[in-house]
Amino acid sequence: MSQRPKESADDPEHGRAGTERRQQLTRALVDMLPAAVTIRVTQRAPGLAWPTPFARAYDRHGHSLPMTRTQRICAARWIMRGFAELDWTEAHDLDLTTGTLRRAVDAIDHDGGE
Repeated sequence: MSQRPKESADDPEHGRAGTERRQQLTRALVDMLPAAVTIRVTQRAPGLAWPTPFARAYDRHGHSLPMTRTQRICAARWIMRGFAELDWTEAHDLDLTTGTLRRAVDAIDHDGGE
């Protein structure tokens, strides 16, 4: 089981520089998908037996938004690289309003099973 590294201001990956990079990432994703509020990222695309970056975007009501194949792969890769220290065998949700990323399972538990 992998442990997540602790964030510190001295660590450039997680300190001010890391925060600025993640804010830029969030802004770029909002520009790409203006109606999106959440992007769910996983290494398992539906229907494929091998790992591949995959993303789905959701609006403020939780409805899935249309994305092109390029947008799906690009968004997933950007997020995975921006949060490279995480265990990507699990799906994660990026909240574009706050820039926070959490495991999709935690989001489901927190939101009451939705």
